[in-house]
Amino acid sequence: MNIFLDIPLLTADKVYRLLADRFADGHKRLKDIPSPTLLKNSKKAAQRIADAVKNGEKITLVGDYDVDGVTSTSIMVLFFREIGYPLNAIIPNRFADGYGINENILQRINADLVITVDNGITAVDAARICKERGIDLIITDHHTPSRQLPDAFAIVNPKLDGCTYPFKEICGAQVAWLLLGLVKKELGVQIDMKQYLDLVALAVIADVMPLQNINRAIVQEGLKQMASSPRPSSIIIKEFLNKAVISSEDIAFSIAPRINSAGRLEDASIALEFLTAETYESAAQRFETLNNLNNIRKSTEAQTAQTASLFVDQNDKVIVVAGKDWHEGVVGIVASRLVNKFKKPSIVLNVHNGIAKGSARSIGDVDIFSLIDSQKNLLEKFGGHKMAAGLSLREDKIEAFKRAINEEASKIDPNDFLPKENILGELESDAINFELLDILEKFEPYGEGNPRPKFLIRDARLQSIKLFGADRSHSRLNIKIHPYDKKILEIVAFRQVLEVPGDKKITCSYTVGKNVFNGRTSIQLMLDTLYN
Repeated sequence: MNIFLDIPLLTADKVYRLLADRFADGHKRLKDIPSPTLLKNSKKAAQRIADAVKNGEKITLVGDYDVDGVTSTSIMVLFFREIGYPLNAIIPNRFADGYGINENILQRINADLVITVDNGITAVDAARICKERGIDLIITDHHTPSRQLPDAFAIVNPKLDGCTYPFKEICGAQVAWLLLGLVKKELGVQIDMKQYLDLVALAVIADVMPLQNINRAIVQEGLKQMASSPRPSSIIIKEFLNKAVISSEDIAFSIAPRINSAGRLEDASIALEFLTAETYESAAQRFETLNNLNNIRKSTEAQTAQTASLFVDQNDKVIVVAGKDWHEGVVGIVASRLVNKFKKPSIVLNVHNGIAKGSARSIGDVDIFSLIDSQKNLLEKFGGHKMAAGLSLREDKIEAFKRAINEEASKIDPNDFLPKENILGELESDAINFELLDILEKFEPYGEGNPRPKFLIRDARLQSIKLFGADRSHSRLNIKIHPYDKKILEIVAFRQVLEVPGDKKITCSYTVGKNVFNGRTSIQLMLDTLYN
């Protein structure tokens, strides 16, 4: 295949060097985490929170319903529980309240101090209402600020102009955790902030932060802690995964979707209660509910994605589809599905009572936030990152928005729309061994910014495909990279029923991992993408 002309043939040493190049600035440790005081306004915010505690003021926390928001809220709740101070924590309901701190939420709040986590950077109206009511508002967030900032008592966000925090790509839970480190000092209390790193790691992974620099160190330590933490939720997670070593992929694909399902389908308070549960029984009960919600989420998402695909105009640069009463909680995942299927940035909108609300997901190097920002005159509100965003607009403006954003997208370099395959290279069959596995494990955890290495098999001879699993929904491929090879490789394709092609040749990418079963460790190759 011509698109793979530049893929190099690799040895174990070359694999090591390529992965080491990703960390040219070295491997950070927890001691390398920059001082929280470098976050603009952090000292002012910490002093105000400490004063509120000392003076017995009413404090209300407003979080968000995604994993980062729920985790940020959980860390705050656990911290205030440890210092023995009452904290009123609210996570808005996606359907009844809308996103973040807003007028709906403020009607339910009676407080002297309101703190946001993982939201608030665009809450101009909410800040005005707080000021009118004499409430001090502290915003902690990590999303991209708009040109107009809320008039709050303090805003703590690494992306603020003039913020000297050296690593900008941190999530909402990290901002909250760093700020609490300063609050701890202001109050003079003895609290081990490292005890929350399992929750911080969960947020970093789920919010798709780059696993580089300090994020890598936090996730490494957090995953270790998750395997040993006495917190009931961590015990449940470890039991559910049933693994001696928890990986970032375990969190991304098995745990984060379950925690997310509460806010997507019902109410994020279920996830908050799970993460902050004080007993094993309470945590287990909440986790069972999250499991059930996740199953409903998967079914709803699949149905909506199938319907949404029918509305796609494949001539568009950016897919914009809308449907009446699609489930608002799954439109973000549906957008991701459309990106994967059509290889284009996708915006999926749910229309209800004349208002369209939805999510955007991008591909390649296309900055979806900037594209949406270019059409802000058509929108009610929006926010997000380069690769993902949320937005709302009136139903009668959808078509104008679709035309305008596609016109803007036509100015972008076509190469920016190409998906990033991130294939490291090709390996001869003899190079796929435990030495390679040891090298790959040295550079974990893998995720955004440090993707798990993918390797290419090109025009290999397919010996057989066998289906396995209780419902025979998985495939096991036996191949020879070269016809003269004595070694037959086995590649597993989970949740895929594959058939032998007519020419019995296969080109695919795959990853290399460890499989431990009945005390026996083996190398497992997993199918990533099938190209023919």
